[in-house]
Amino acid sequence: MTVIDILMEPLQYEFMTRALVTTVIAAVVCAVLSCWLVLVGWSLMGDAVSHAVLPGVVLAYVVGAPFALGALVFGVLAVVLIGAIRGTSRVKEDAAIGIVFTTLFALGLVLISVTPSQTDLNHIIFGNVLGVSVSDMVQIGVLAAIAFAALLIKRRDLTLYAFDPMHAFAIGLSPRFLGALLLGVLALTAVVALQVVGVILVVAMLIIPGATAYLLTDRFGRMLVIAPTVSALSCVVGIYLSYWIDAASGGLIVVVQGAVFFLTYLFSPRQGVIGRRIARRRASMSQAPHILVA
Repeated sequence: MTVIDILMEPLQYEFMTRALVTTVIAAVVCAVLSCWLVLVGWSLMGDAVSHAVLPGVVLAYVVGAPFALGALVFGVLAVVLIGAIRGTSRVKEDAAIGIVFTTLFALGLVLISVTPSQTDLNHIIFGNVLGVSVSDMVQIGVLAAIAFAALLIKRRDLTLYAFDPMHAFAIGLSPRFLGALLLGVLALTAVVALQVVGVILVVAMLIIPGATAYLLTDRFGRMLVIAPTVSALSCVVGIYLSYWIDAASGGLIVVVQGAVFFLTYLFSPRQGVIGRRIARRRASMSQAPHILVA
């Protein structure tokens, strides 16, 4: 079997084509958002919101409303509850996040267990990218376009907010509004990725691409290119692997993304552990002849 056969055979099936398209859409929008989440330091918040939207998605199923609406309501509710607990008690932010997101996630599990539905709601937890329908793909595409447009339009303001919120406030921007906008986009993006990897692994697609790009460049503009590129390629590799070895697609997508991160962590020219040692050794060897001559 040739490489062409390996690449083309899965595309003979429509569900594989839909899975690839959906995965790449989700990977790109998640990776772009992850650049800001990593810079702001909201990795744990991303974890919280992505889990806290579960009851909203289930209730949306029950009343026949769009997923995004339920997810957005519970995403905002999670942020409000975290802020209220942190601001009105001695409980610190990390503990407040843990309390709120585990409680809402557990509520979502309870709702799934008691909700009669013809749809397998367990797919929300574990993802079902191979079962994506055309209507699902359209919905994911529309939500991803909205999230991507919001990030693109407010790119400069969000970048300033991520690096220096005090400066953003001094020039007339509202850090509170920008933070709320980022959280709203986070809730939308979590819904986009739910179908691909499920609630449990959404946070991986929201954090790993940005962290990988952060180790490869010092410029934010390049991060916005590297992160979605690496994420999309990793997802395509994960989908193909899942076809050929008959394993869970969502899990393999995250495993490939994680493997790329650890390779970058080790071998990145400037930030990699081994890369830095090689650079130092080359620098010391280049200085050695001068030392001997002196």
